[in-house]
Amino acid sequence: MADTTRFDNYINGEWVAGSDYCANINPSELTETIGEYAKADPAQVHAAIDAARAAFPAWSTSGIQARHDALDKVGSEILARREELGTLLAREEGKTLPEAIGEVTRAGNIFKFFAGECLRLSGDYLPSVRPGVNVEVTREALGVVGLITPWNFPIAIPAWKIAPALAYGNCVVLKPADLVPGCAWALAEIISRAGFPAGVFNLVMGSGRVVGDALVQSPKVDGISFTGSVGVGRQIAVSCVSRQAKVQLEMGGKNPQIILDDADLKQAVELSVQSAFYSTGQRCTASSRFIVTAGIHDKFVEAVAERMKSIKVGHALKTGTDIGPVVSQAQLEQDMKYIDIGQSEGARLVSGGALVTCDTEGYYLAPTLFADSEAAMRISREEIFGPVANVVRVADYEAALAMANDTEFGLSAGIATTSLKYANHFKRHSQAGMVMVNLPTAGVDYHVPFGGRKGSSYGSREQGRYAQEFYTVVKTSYIGS
Repeated sequence: MADTTRFDNYINGEWVAGSDYCANINPSELTETIGEYAKADPAQVHAAIDAARAAFPAWSTSGIQARHDALDKVGSEILARREELGTLLAREEGKTLPEAIGEVTRAGNIFKFFAGECLRLSGDYLPSVRPGVNVEVTREALGVVGLITPWNFPIAIPAWKIAPALAYGNCVVLKPADLVPGCAWALAEIISRAGFPAGVFNLVMGSGRVVGDALVQSPKVDGISFTGSVGVGRQIAVSCVSRQAKVQLEMGGKNPQIILDDADLKQAVELSVQSAFYSTGQRCTASSRFIVTAGIHDKFVEAVAERMKSIKVGHALKTGTDIGPVVSQAQLEQDMKYIDIGQSEGARLVSGGALVTCDTEGYYLAPTLFADSEAAMRISREEIFGPVANVVRVADYEAALAMANDTEFGLSAGIATTSLKYANHFKRHSQAGMVMVNLPTAGVDYHVPFGGRKGSSYGSREQGRYAQEFYTVVKTSYIGS
């Protein structure tokens, strides 16, 4: 059933028609249009930036109680509407309904957390080395920030960028992924009624080449926080650094999951399946390479293949679905390309590798497992971003650690072991920003820092109190008697 409702951009406290509109299609049911969403042109992007710039002086010096109350109101409404918003998320992105509701709940909690941060702003008051002089170290808002968010977490990632930006006194221009604008629009609509002055928050939807480029290139934007592909992220970094704007990037991952001989096999299988295949593998923290020591290797491959038989692929809103569709035709084609690459490279296809027929037409792909893989294969080195994983056999822990670190990425890494010695060694020597011991590589909390190393991340961490590192600047004041 089609819904041809049009959804506009939000600029300077008003809903503004786009220069064009784009249909938002349900990947579980390709005949269903969720709505038509505005596409901003460069003039509208610049109008949003100007509105944010005009609102910044008053908002950045506003009372912390007002900021707290507005952010808390947003969080409360998100949580009260979690089933409704979760359904929207499942329809436009393809996550199963339970996963979608969980993501919405996380978004609400993020706003609640940063509402509290408004009341926990702190600094330092120190004596100078000079008698009669004291020093204050404080934080102030960065300014106007452009937020560019991806399609795989269409409400949680906008939330964890918007909430700290506003909490610390910045003004925001949000550009969501044009593939999934529905959740961002719903979030903007909630924000529009929460008590923020006009211009403090702005939503401009559309393509990265138009909206994203205008944001990144504008000299009136003081910082860009981007989550997305490595190639685009690196281009953004060059543009921002060239004009001395602050930049924060979260990009790709090729996250390893080590399975040692002493691991609890049942636990290792379950956490590996959760890491690789749930959310259709469309998580930057997903593990797509299992590094397994020789003594447990064959049992592990057999047990994972058996566990995969029980995974139900289907419509995201249907009860009993474990894995929904791939988000788009382009992403499905990329997944299938890597399945072909894996086979051509000589890896053994253990399970999956084919499209799945369901009651509705959608982008359904069976979760796919390769074994007999080599570390040099493309499926072992390149991010696939789909429900595709491969197993590499190694001799021992030392070989597993070396292979886990042999990647240009460094976002999340996991180990399954009952050895405290190996767990502690891995925590210290893994070259990843986040380490999981006997847990899936995907699945992180909202109140602690998120981010990686090497090619996965650039700049300061997101989430938790560490978010202030990007959204504020430090000022040192000297006071004489």
